[in-house]
Amino acid sequence: MTDRAVLTTEDRAELLAAADPSAVIDLAEACLAVHGAPIVVQAPEVGLVMLQVREPVCEERFHLGEVVVTRAEVVLAGARGWAMRPGTDRTATLGAAVCDAVASAGAELSPDVIELCLATNRSRSVAAADEWRELLATEVHFEELD
Repeated sequence: MTDRAVLTTEDRAELLAAADPSAVIDLAEACLAVHGAPIVVQAPEVGLVMLQVREPVCEERFHLGEVVVTRAEVVLAGARGWAMRPGTDRTATLGAAVCDAVASAGAELSPDVIELCLATNRSRSVAAADEWRELLATEVHFEELD
């Protein structure tokens, strides 16, 4: 996901959910300074969602448990923005919804929202590579006996 054209609505929602809260809030405040106050369709609300995972051997899905999330929805710059972030940070979730609306509208500061998403994706990739490097040291090699 290096090309801006490849960033889908789903990608943007995922990356805004994972982005640094202070970066999301700062960018949302900049968006509000340019575009004015949003219409809040759904105020930030804390709730639970069921976490579903796929077992790797038989590839069967099962419910692992419930996860605390906060969701919000706004209209800004003529577009609807939606966000769901893990945890209970209402401000960051509302900020993510504002950023999503600006990006959906293609409005001023939309490139900044896309860049935040791409930077988040890069940092997640680096973190995943670092984790794999740490795990590689625990790899066990077996000898076959005849």
